[in-house]
Amino acid sequence: MAGSSTTGTGPSKGEKFASAAGNFVGAATGGFVPPINVTVNNTKSTGGKGIPAARAHGESLLPAPEFASPAQIRVYCNTLRAAAVSLSFEVAMAAEILKAVLATVPDPEGRMGGSKIRAFKVSRKLSRAADELRDTAKLAAATYAAFQAEYEGELNAHRHRARRPQQPRMTWGQQ
Repeated sequence: MAGSSTTGTGPSKGEKFASAAGNFVGAATGGFVPPINVTVNNTKSTGGKGIPAARAHGESLLPAPEFASPAQIRVYCNTLRAAAVSLSFEVAMAAEILKAVLATVPDPEGRMGGSKIRAFKVSRKLSRAADELRDTAKLAAATYAAFQAEYEGELNAHRHRARRPQQPRMTWGQQ
């Protein structure tokens, strides 16, 4: 490299690194400080006065209920099933968390186990909602199965069957 000198008059490598690193604690003490990047994405949009905005029309969990083909019926039922399964897990977890949080609130009458009984009564409704979402997932799958069973003739009439590839024939006349 042109213009660089390797004489002993300049600062050492450690001094150069410490000054380049801005004298971080690790660099100043000779330790290792790994770089850490923190990224926060706030995607919550709010309506007026800090109220969370409603879901945009194009941002629905389910596709549009247009049932013009068997594929659209399958996609709708499968999307509903997947959404209901994941929501049922979330709601069931929320019910357990709600029960645990409410169980820590002391009973106003001081009864033994009274706070747990009250917490169970409240969280039971959310737990039932999780059960209903699980049933929704089952019924969505059953809907497509019933569609296949009821319209089997129409589905098979329009289904394209793969043709067997023709075997190459041996022609004995070509020798």
